[in-house]
Amino acid sequence: MKLHAVLPLLVLPTLLFGKSGSPNILFLYTDDQAPWAVGKWSGHTYAKTPNLDKLFSEGAYLPNSFVVTPVCSPSRAALATGMYGTELGITDWIHPRNEPELGLDPQTTTWYEILQNAGYHTGLVGKWHLGLTDAHHPSKTGFNYFMGHRAGGWSTANPTLEVNGKPQKIEGLTTDILTDNAIKFLNDRPKEKPFLLCLHFRAPHTRWLPVAEEDWKPFADLDPKVPHANYPGVDIPRVKKMIREYLASVRGVDRNVGRMLAELDRLALRENTVVIFSSDHGYNMGHNGIWHKGNGHWVLKREALPPATKNIPRGQRPNLFDNALRVPTSVRWPGKIKAGSVLPHTISTVDWFPTLVQIAKGQLPKDQPVRGRNFLPVLFGKSVEWDNDFYAEYSTKHQSRTHMRGWRTPKWKLVRDFLNEDRDELYDLSKDPEETNNLISSEKSVHQNIIRELHSKILAKMKELKDPALELARKR
Repeated sequence: MKLHAVLPLLVLPTLLFGKSGSPNILFLYTDDQAPWAVGKWSGHTYAKTPNLDKLFSEGAYLPNSFVVTPVCSPSRAALATGMYGTELGITDWIHPRNEPELGLDPQTTTWYEILQNAGYHTGLVGKWHLGLTDAHHPSKTGFNYFMGHRAGGWSTANPTLEVNGKPQKIEGLTTDILTDNAIKFLNDRPKEKPFLLCLHFRAPHTRWLPVAEEDWKPFADLDPKVPHANYPGVDIPRVKKMIREYLASVRGVDRNVGRMLAELDRLALRENTVVIFSSDHGYNMGHNGIWHKGNGHWVLKREALPPATKNIPRGQRPNLFDNALRVPTSVRWPGKIKAGSVLPHTISTVDWFPTLVQIAKGQLPKDQPVRGRNFLPVLFGKSVEWDNDFYAEYSTKHQSRTHMRGWRTPKWKLVRDFLNEDRDELYDLSKDPEETNNLISSEKSVHQNIIRELHSKILAKMKELKDPALELARKR
């Protein structure tokens, strides 16, 4: 991926921001939301997301928005810093028992911190998953206010959350409770400052139930079509049950997004608030015979499960499929971003850092690499040169052991697992967008040429990032 120079941060400030100063920013961030789990915009006939549909129609929809690592902690670290997990020492989800001291180094600059230094009142409500210790607390990386959970997994209802620095058990549905506190943040904020509010929902992370009755009702009797139902051995009844529960959880998010947007309107904040919706990674649900994210699980009948290998336990299917990497993403900024625009440019997690710093009129760090590109001109509908290649990485270390690295163009995707050579993959996305036909063993010269070209790009990127797996990769 070519790294483009970030546009000067102070170009045309009046044109971009008007006379009212820096805009407020509301960043709505879900956990495990699939690219197909937004009804109108994904074409999914089962998802019921009227509030998200409306939000997407009021701003720009980014259908080619990807995360650089399809699992919680490294994806969230990349969002915060504009760097890759391999650079930050966070390559897989942070395991609370195995890695109790691991977290995002507070010496690393986050865009949350840059906005705080630029005069923003900053708040995080919900999931952190970038360190359990006080040294890695959100208040150390740019947040004035935190209410939520420092770890990754927690309950769907009646959760114990950190409130005013202390654990507190709260009765109710977690999605509703987080939204209640986000609304409280909006009302309690200092009115003389712009605000940044990151609302990191727990949903639709498994487990999905319980949900509100109104969120379950549309799916209680649903008989959904299973993706890739002809995959050998797929457990159709199990997948259908999971689809129902998953979509009910998504509807709970949608309902609460509607509450947040209504509160912005009630407080007369709509016109000067940038509203971003995205997720920390996508999700598979029967696709290619698996469910879950980048650390996927087979959803096959027991007799159809592939045998375990040295590094991959039986039942596991680590992957860099598009369904795990692609995330539903939209940005609304009234008067600045054209409503209903669909922007096909490839955007990745690391691009948020320079873009949000630009929006807030902050300053990029001079002592830290910025891997991403400022895509504000894209959001504004400008005609700009844009490289649509994309690099992904995932070194799993809990359920399985891998060093997956991938290079994706609009036409091709090459995935190398440098720890497990027999797991390499090549897909022709123009003919096979669902990634069902692995061409890695093809003897066609065109495929071998593509493999060599994308492999060299992967190695160059690994060298740039000082990837610990580089020496292993060079042996291929």
